[in-house]
Amino acid sequence: MSEQPRTRQELYEEIRRQGGRDVYVLEEMIRLGFWRESTGLPDDPAEEIRRAAELQAELDRLRADNRKLYDEQAMLNELRKKRLAESREKQKETRARRERERQEKAENWRRRKETEILYLGAEVSGGLNNNETDRERLERGGLPVFSNVEELARAMNLTVGKIRFLAYDRRTSETTHYVNFKLPKKTGGHRLISAPMPALKAAQTWILENILGRVAVSDAAHGFLPAKNIVSNARLHVGAQTLVNLDLENFFPSIGYRRVKGIFRAFGYGEALATVFALLTTAPDTEEIELDGKTYFVATGERHLPQGSPASPALSNIAARRLDKGLAKLAAAHGCKYTRYADDLTFSTEDRDAAIGRLLAQVRFVVEKQGFKVNEKKTRVLRRGRQQEVTGIVVNDKLSIDRKTLRKFRAVLFQAETKGLENLRWGNSPDLVAALKGYANFVFMVDKEKGYAFQQQVRRIAEKYDWQPAPPRFPPKKKVEPEEPAPEKPAKDEKPWWKLW
Repeated sequence: MSEQPRTRQELYEEIRRQGGRDVYVLEEMIRLGFWRESTGLPDDPAEEIRRAAELQAELDRLRADNRKLYDEQAMLNELRKKRLAESREKQKETRARRERERQEKAENWRRRKETEILYLGAEVSGGLNNNETDRERLERGGLPVFSNVEELARAMNLTVGKIRFLAYDRRTSETTHYVNFKLPKKTGGHRLISAPMPALKAAQTWILENILGRVAVSDAAHGFLPAKNIVSNARLHVGAQTLVNLDLENFFPSIGYRRVKGIFRAFGYGEALATVFALLTTAPDTEEIELDGKTYFVATGERHLPQGSPASPALSNIAARRLDKGLAKLAAAHGCKYTRYADDLTFSTEDRDAAIGRLLAQVRFVVEKQGFKVNEKKTRVLRRGRQQEVTGIVVNDKLSIDRKTLRKFRAVLFQAETKGLENLRWGNSPDLVAALKGYANFVFMVDKEKGYAFQQQVRRIAEKYDWQPAPPRFPPKKKVEPEEPAPEKPAKDEKPWWKLW
């Protein structure tokens, strides 16, 4: 060693450099001559000391390598933690972004629902995105023009949501828009009446007054028209040699949803509006079911014109225009006159030798071709020698009421006025006074003099027994439309003629 350590620190560094204290002492003793280099120390030889120093140096190196390896693992763990934190932060941002997108989508959907109708049930929603309106055709027909359901809602004084609620088609629902009840028929059996709830009735009335009431119908139609009635229907057949009465089976139920939608499409309305109109004016027959304490209304058939809707009569006349045209042409070919009052078809001829059998066969063909069906049980051929009736009015020589029925009516009026209302009945109505009033109005339409006398007598009976008309037949526990109130119905000076009896 050429240069000796001068300070303690230098000494420590020299000892560390040589591999330990024993090696340093050995080297110093050899340098100073206290020990020969070729000889060793007893129990502590120089080679062993050097070997120990080498092993210690190797051990220190391994420890350094181990510390370095530990540091790399720590760095790796730290890197993993950092990446995990970044991933969690990114996931948090993604969730926040998706929540914003969901809220924006919900808000856009809410705004669209306020102005559009995108779904009204299975199998009826296919054309709700089609608002192509034939403006020219609508204007030519004098009908109101709407480009979308939002404009229709404003015209009807409703919200788009309310129209969606009234028009939505469900096969099973806890809510019903109709009150169903049965009325006895004059010929036996019962007729199902589906009376709409106030909100839907107001919407149907609006459609009747603003659209359907402006559409021309066949000259042969006499039912449910302001200027025509059963009297005008019967008058054309007075004095006929042969009278033929036919009845259309299930007239209103045979006019289904697709047919009604086609009617509005033919007016010029787009697919979306025609769908809405058809759903508002049609309904399926339903069955009321109690399950787990809840009431469900389950559709048992397809949608059709309900008997009880204010729009159904006008729609039936429009749906039967082609039928009337075909039957009128057929009647003219046979030298006959033809009229239709709702589902009652009447043909009359002054030709005694008219081929009635051939006429009936051709009538059935035309009726079935137009999607209707003749009720064979109610088909009647009345010759001149017997009493001929058209919609309850005798037409043999002049318009009159059946004498036998009039005698019975006078007897019931006399009994009611003198002895009371108990044990008396007229027709199938449970309300005797209402039934008497209705028949008196019917007689007045045919014979004003007799009818007026009957009306006065019924009025005296009603006043004598303090009779009041029955309230509307709405069930107290049915769910009715929540949301917006129904628009007020415009007041009229007088009722339509068909509501008088």
